Amino acid sequence: MFRDRPWLLFLVALVLAGACRCDDPGVGGAKGDFRAQETELNFGRVLEGQQARRTVTLVGTGRAGVTVKAATDSPFSVAEDSVAVPGGGTATLEVVFTAGDAPAEGTLVLTAGSHTENIALKGVGVRPLACVPSEQCRESHFEVEPGQCVETLAPDGIVCIPTSKCEEQGRCQQGVCVGSPRLCDDDNPCTEDACSPTEGCVTAPVVCPRPSNPCKVGVCEPSSGCGEADAPDFSLCGGADCKTANVCVSGSCRTVPTPEGFFCAPATPCQGEGKCHDGECVRPDAGDLPVLFSQKLGGVPAADPGGPVLLVQDQTLYTSVCGDDAGCRLVAFTDKGLLRFEAPYEDGGPRTLLTVSDGGILLHEPQALESYALAGPGQRLWQAPLGGEAAQDGGRVPSTGVGRVALTAEGEVVALVSWRPPENDGGLEDGGMDGGTPEDAGTISWPATLMVLGTDGGVLRAGSLEGFSGEGARVSLEEQGTLLVCSEEAERVSRVEPEPEDAGVGFVAFPLVDEPGDAGSSLAVAGGRLFAGARLFASTDGGSRVQVPWDGGMQSLTPIAEPALLLDDVGYAFARTCPDGGAPCPHELERLMLRALDARTGATAWEVSVLPEDAPGTLYEASLVQGGAVGTLTDVELDGGPRVHVQFFSGGERIAVCPLRDRPRVAGAAHVGRYLYVVLEREGTWRLEAFDLGSLGLAETRGWPQRNGISGTRRARP
Repeated sequence: MFRDRPWLLFLVALVLAGACRCDDPGVGGAKGDFRAQETELNFGRVLEGQQARRTVTLVGTGRAGVTVKAATDSPFSVAEDSVAVPGGGTATLEVVFTAGDAPAEGTLVLTAGSHTENIALKGVGVRPLACVPSEQCRESHFEVEPGQCVETLAPDGIVCIPTSKCEEQGRCQQGVCVGSPRLCDDDNPCTEDACSPTEGCVTAPVVCPRPSNPCKVGVCEPSSGCGEADAPDFSLCGGADCKTANVCVSGSCRTVPTPEGFFCAPATPCQGEGKCHDGECVRPDAGDLPVLFSQKLGGVPAADPGGPVLLVQDQTLYTSVCGDDAGCRLVAFTDKGLLRFEAPYEDGGPRTLLTVSDGGILLHEPQALESYALAGPGQRLWQAPLGGEAAQDGGRVPSTGVGRVALTAEGEVVALVSWRPPENDGGLEDGGMDGGTPEDAGTISWPATLMVLGTDGGVLRAGSLEGFSGEGARVSLEEQGTLLVCSEEAERVSRVEPEPEDAGVGFVAFPLVDEPGDAGSSLAVAGGRLFAGARLFASTDGGSRVQVPWDGGMQSLTPIAEPALLLDDVGYAFARTCPDGGAPCPHELERLMLRALDARTGATAWEVSVLPEDAPGTLYEASLVQGGAVGTLTDVELDGGPRVHVQFFSGGERIAVCPLRDRPRVAGAAHVGRYLYVVLEREGTWRLEAFDLGSLGLAETRGWPQRNGISGTRRARP
């Protein structure tokens, strides 16, 4: 039939083709489509490992519904990979961000049929800090914003450990660990019980009263408390020598012959203890003081006359050295003798040591002060010229030096500057940088200048001081910071204070001592009392004043101005003496004497000859040591060269004498703790050597001229 009507076949095909159009959206010709309301999702900062969720709103833009497919990449994901959007309605799609430890970006791809939309995804993963509470009864947690640990009080009642060991069973209360008092009573009458916040319960044996009978001792029994018992047999109960001894026997004191081998003298750093033998105290021969280390300096030490050769700070030793091939430089060693650094001076010229503090090492070059760093490479921190307009007026040259420079507690520098004529070049060969006085040339009076320099070397204050121009003038600071100035030339000691702010930037001097013969060129200060010129004790407030009588007796004594040592109520001074008691004698007859003086009365407590052999000599170092003793480093001029000794004196007795081997030539020394450091020359080579003085040599730290010496010590030459 179709072959007879081909047009009919064509019509059927058209109808069937129209019925099979599958790309026609909607029903009855209606279309479905969508659009996304958001173009970007920002998840912000999210803690590492945690998830944040955001939603995308999809709007149906056709009359028919549509299915939208969603896809994205890690660290972003979708809760469902497709969502049905109704025609004319809305649907939401949830997007998830799983945070890492860094910022992340991605794209959400939405597709329906041939329609695609992209939405930008952003998020920042944040790795948390390890939060540790600053103390007990605190809690600390990390907050993403602002990216820091936040601390809060722990809840009350949480168990904690009290900081004091005198508390126990601690509980937190309003952020504080509060414990109950610890009871330490052990119910023993022979112990004293207490509690230490750092140690907890501590006990100490009860010290029973000492009986009046020297052959009885106090004892304590737990059942009855303190009582008496016989002292051990042969305990000393009175005087003893190597012939007879007062000893206890069965609770009674008896005089008996001293047995052989009885102890009669303590050991020294170079000599064993003494034992009684045939009625005499016999000691082994003193050997040379053992050397801990010997280190080459690499040149010749440079120092002002009477000034320090060594400075010591924080277990480091500093010295100024000049060598023919390497110029002049600052050299630092550890206290074990290891070279720490060598710092050449910028112009290669000599510098001499003055003093040291935590802020640096203060040195003197001919017309300036310089500060160098304590640590390597030891660079120069600042240089402060001592001159000014006065330096050009009359051609005078500014000069300061040892004893005329001090450091305040804040590290500021106080310098007393004098002026000398230009013809005295102040070289080391003519007696040091401080030679000459204003009266050496011409008749013009040249007052001294007092300068205060800041920690950077800048001038904070400067002004003239009448009557303190000579090189014998000295400055010192007492513990409270009071500035004192003395002058041998003007025989005056004054307290110096800054001028009032409305008067200028100079100084005002208030005389404490202003009488002929009362002052000299040394100044030791301690405990509100000064010791001036080894001739006068006075209070720093201008009150009490005591003269020291040096004249009289069978010998003529001339006090050496430095060192003058002051500890509590005792002053120590050295003097030259002539054995025949006459006027100043030739050097070969001159000797040295150490005198201990009562600072309250000026009276002599004791005195002793300093040199161990009958010959002239030199004092290089004097130190106060434990127990009120004095330690010295001296040499004696003998045939074949000097003989150097370390000695200790107490109560008018020489309690130890130790020679140094090989007769070295000494330049200077510093006594620190139990160690003595000496700069000396052996066989043409300058060295730094150290000696262990043992417990006998433990240096005192009180009563010294503050910040003006070398580790609390001063030295002098006769």
